[in-house]
Amino acid sequence: MEFIIPFKGEVTYKLTLDPTVWIFDDRKLDLQTYFTEEQVEKDELEDYKRGMGEHWSREIMEGATVPPTLNSEKKYKRHEKQAMLTGTFGMRFQPFLENAEPAESASKVVFETESGEHVFPIEHAKQLIFKFSEQGKPLREDGPVHILLPDGSNVDQPITHIHAIRVE
Repeated sequence: MEFIIPFKGEVTYKLTLDPTVWIFDDRKLDLQTYFTEEQVEKDELEDYKRGMGEHWSREIMEGATVPPTLNSEKKYKRHEKQAMLTGTFGMRFQPFLENAEPAESASKVVFETESGEHVFPIEHAKQLIFKFSEQGKPLREDGPVHILLPDGSNVDQPITHIHAIRVE
């Protein structure tokens, strides 16, 4: 099975998605808890600015702090590695769609699968989640990704066997 998903149609940039590398992406979602916990939308740029402002203020008031010990970093990395080896993860579809830059005339996203085509309006497609890993393993049998609805209603019966994404 091919693990690369071509992104084509009415887009400025024809992308190819490789879900096998998403495990290292900080934007990945932990699907074991994603649909059971309340989701809070965050503005990453605003969070970054706030964090930098707090850090700057603390540096001025208290002086520089000693970086964390190497031992605590090793524990954190070990925990992260264990989570990657056993976790179930997904990615939001929105950043990929925005990076492809759909034409203004485009109104829908078509997911080409073995069983046919699944069509979503662009605004709804932005909310979809691509599940790319189950218990630390890539989705080899029916992947490379599963499409989950934003409310998790199809978590037990996701859209599988995605071969291509087409914007129309």
